[in-house]
Amino acid sequence: MKTFKLLVFGALLLPASVAGLRVASAHSFPEQETPSAGERLSAPPSEVTIKFDAPIEKLFAKLEVLDPDGKPETTGPPQVDPTALTLSVKVAALKPGDYTVKWGVVCIDSHHTEGSYVFTVAGGG
Repeated sequence: MKTFKLLVFGALLLPASVAGLRVASAHSFPEQETPSAGERLSAPPSEVTIKFDAPIEKLFAKLEVLDPDGKPETTGPPQVDPTALTLSVKVAALKPGDYTVKWGVVCIDSHHTEGSYVFTVAGGG
């Protein structure tokens, strides 16, 4: 009978521990980007924003926008909103061309993720 109780307890404990492992290994990944990857804009944005699917640590958040020559086009440090889900940065008046957005964040569970994407500001008429 004692063995049966241990088996039942173990069977109940295993799903809970596996679920806990999934939560503990969470990462923050972009859920929405503005402008979005591959987007072609008729007018330049004044800001680039990325919303993440899990909270990020403000202290370690990085976001930069690089011009076609690799020079930074940001006009200040990146900002994390009060929900810790949105990272944004103001940008200079962007000329026509392809711009690379590079980001790096640390999720509140300490896992680091990073990435980049490109958007285009179209030329005038």
